[in-house]
Amino acid sequence: MLRGLGDLESAIMDRMWDYRQPASVRDVLEDLRRDRQIAYTTVMTVMDKLHKKGLLGREAVNRAYVYKAVATKAAYTAELMRTTLASGGNQAATLVHFLERLTPEEAAALEAALEVFPPKGRRT
Repeated sequence: MLRGLGDLESAIMDRMWDYRQPASVRDVLEDLRRDRQIAYTTVMTVMDKLHKKGLLGREAVNRAYVYKAVATKAAYTAELMRTTLASGGNQAATLVHFLERLTPEEAAALEAALEVFPPKGRRT
């Protein structure tokens, strides 16, 4: 489950990110029903809430809405990380603790990311 989202919100957003294209409430409902019993109105309400939170965009098509993810899962996760870091008090200490706990794979991913960003001309 993604932090900042409830269980059903996370399940819906995971599907929306996987689809990579607009989807109706009915599309998401049918997908969710593979794993759980759930009502159409429940999915519709949660997708409306995700729209109000700014995570889903929507467009009226006939008598229903078609939804799409506003940002990628990576962008959403990065924003959660940034918000958490900003609220943690001593950012340097928080980063040190974070770095101490990285797996070798995570450390390699961080090193690769630092190779491309920030661009060399922007480092201070």
